[in-house]
Parts: sequence; structure tokens; C-alpha cells
Amino acid sequence: MTSAQFIVSAGTAAAGLFTQGASVGARILDAVRRTFDAVGCNTNLGIVLLAAPLCAALEHLPNDAHIDAASWHRETQRVLASLDLDDARLAYRAIAIANPGGLGDAPEQSVHEAPTVDLRAAMTLAADRDSIARQYANGFADVFNEAQRVSIEENTAILGIFLSFLGKWPDSHIVRKQGAAMAQSVTRDAAAHDARWRAAGRLAADPALDAWDAELKARGINPGTSADLAVATLFVALMTA
Repeated sequence: MTSAQFIVSAGTAAAGLFTQGASVGARILDAVRRTFDAVGCNTNLGIVLLAAPLCAALEHLPNDAHIDAASWHRETQRVLASLDLDDARLAYRAIAIANPGGLGDAPEQSVHEAPTVDLRAAMTLAADRDSIARQYANGFADVFNEAQRVSIEENTAILGIFLSFLGKWPDSHIVRKQGAAMAQSVTRDAAAHDARWRAAGRLAADPALDAWDAELKARGINPGTSADLAVATLFVALMTA
């Protein structure tokens, strides 16, 4: 994948995510289909799964110049509580299209089978092993809590969010691809890099971070779930600034 593919994906997925009046499941499926039509690969499934409830909730807020974070959070929780079986069916179809790497089977409500519960219930079953599913279960608490700490005036905001998430808990994508031990090791490294980087003044150019990033890439380690959470959090921070 290239950075250009991610940029194209963001633009094309937005059209599906912001479809007026669409259900969460329909937004997810439309955004994933548009992404594959545009770039032919899975660049943003995690981002889409996180953004769809947030975008649906935005429609129910007052059309003011400023978006109140607490109101948006409450409305997102209401949207999650209203998810139904059809949302699950559409989301499962989107996941099948995206076919994310390392996605195995599950003892209950596997994405390889037709769901029999609503989307939030299905996500809650996976919340202990997947950080994106956990947002559906906990009402996006991690995203909104982290967004409150973001200073969007800094051009390092996205890096700070990413390191914060990666340093808090094992990245779900790494767990699926390389196992829990590897994910825990990366989390320990991330926490150390985050503390050092913040103590040094959150510099945009950090040779140690660049070297660590290159090492992870060389070893085929991709903290993709942490990146997805960072995008969703920056979205909330920017919209509520």
C-alpha cells in the first residue's frame, strides 16, 4: 500500500460515511465498497468501522458552528444502542469484502458466518480481543477521552495520539498477525518511546522514532489498529476544536 492509496481512500470513503440518513451498517458497507472500487485493497476498514457511528451521530446534533464533544459522545452512545441485526449483516458483508489480514474465526458470531445478533452485541463479544470492537462496547470512551487531551495546534497531534494508544494496550492487528507476546513487546517499546518523546518536547523530527518505525516495517509489524484509533480520535478532536 502507498500513501497515495490512503489519501484516495479517505476521500472516497467519506462519501459513504456521510450519506444522509443512512444506517451505520449501510455507511460501513458503502464506504468499503467505494474504497475497493477506488484502490482495490483494504486501506481503511478499521477507520470505517470507527467513523460510521460517529458520522451517524453527527446528524442528530444541532447545526451550529461548534460541536460539543459531550453531546456528540452522548449521541454516539445512543446510535450504538440503536444498532440492529441489519447493521450487523451489512457490516459483516463489508468485512468479508475487506478481508483484513490475520482475521481468524471466533467461537461466537464469527464474521465468516451470518450474524444472529445486532452489531453492538457482536462487537461486544470481541471487545476483549479487539480495540475497535471495544469502542462499540464501551460507547467510544477511549476515543472521546483521548480526544480531550489533543492539542490540534501541534503538527505532531496524530503522532501523539498514535503513541498513546499503542503504549496503552497491545495492538489488535499485531496480536492477530504475530501473537500476543509480540504485541505486548511493541506496546512496552511504544510506552517508552512515548515518554521519552514527550519529555523531549514532542519534536516533529525524532531520529529514534524514525529508527523504531523502520525496524517495525522491516520486521513486518504493523500497529494498524492503533493507527485506526488515532484517526478516529483526531477526527473527534478536529470537529470539536
